Amino acid sequence: MTLGSDVSRLSTNTATAAAQGLSIVVPLYNEAAGLGLLHERLGALAAALRQRYGLACEVVYVDDGSADATLSIARGLAATALDVQVVSLSRNFGKEAALMAGLDHARRGAVMFMDGDGQHPPDLVGKLVGHWIDDGYDVVYTAKAHRDNESALRRLAVHGFYALINWGARQKIPEDAGDFRLLSPRAAAALRQLPERNRFFKGLASWIGFRQIRVDYEPAPRAHGITTFSAGRLVGLSIEGLTSFSVAPLRFASLLGVLLATVAFLFGLSILWETWVSGKSVPGYPSLVVGLMTIGGVQLIMIGIVGEYIGKILSELKARPIYFVAEHSEKHADIATSPGESERTAAE
Repeated sequence: MTLGSDVSRLSTNTATAAAQGLSIVVPLYNEAAGLGLLHERLGALAAALRQRYGLACEVVYVDDGSADATLSIARGLAATALDVQVVSLSRNFGKEAALMAGLDHARRGAVMFMDGDGQHPPDLVGKLVGHWIDDGYDVVYTAKAHRDNESALRRLAVHGFYALINWGARQKIPEDAGDFRLLSPRAAAALRQLPERNRFFKGLASWIGFRQIRVDYEPAPRAHGITTFSAGRLVGLSIEGLTSFSVAPLRFASLLGVLLATVAFLFGLSILWETWVSGKSVPGYPSLVVGLMTIGGVQLIMIGIVGEYIGKILSELKARPIYFVAEHSEKHADIATSPGESERTAAE
């Protein structure tokens, strides 16, 4: 029985990378206003990559239960310079599930993930592809060049999150790394083989290893609308990432328990010492109440942390599908298909 996986046969070099092709996965949630412009820019990008590398491209739009006209607009997008797949999920399953759906439906070798809100500049894709084809990197990820436009509290929270999740981790997640990244064919194949249902793509893409390189960039302003990630959703996503990818909270709980036990032991010694020296009992009502409240609060926090992990175990044991596809359509670009090939639509 083999406990590992050999993906060496999918290794690429400058000569073979172009033959593998590139799939661009774009999760969509209420992106109707800017989808047409984004598709136009991706078409121009695909034409440039074909001219430079002979690289065949496709885009996989994953509609994650949008409430606006995103799906109908996606259905009408033309396949000019690149193939177009539209995958519509049966409801809103969340971004991580949408990314997995795109990865599962990608037909080319290399896979790139980018957002549909226009903040991930398509002009940067050529640089990421160059690091893969010309320089031989398997994972090319992007990160914000700086956070000067964010509040000090948010910067501190981000730094604390990555410090905690990387505490004791063998393969650390680079700080500020985003979902805008390119995976070579063997890196994409490795990511597909990870079986967990509670997925944290940033962590998993780092965990698989291979040659990785960081590319800094300035996020563009949103092409339309406002972000749907409120402070509450960001906190929820952080908890999801921590409990899905790291045991750091459990280690923190253990260390805090040891610290409290040590403080309680030292406090007990001090009471015994004062009793022996002065012969008087130490009045203990206030300290007793404060101690009980502190220990009780800490215990509830620890129970909550353990409960989060038990919930993850229950979710994995249930083994429910990560997503359901309600509709799937494909359009093939004229440059890559025969004249008689037409659009295929299927319900999954």
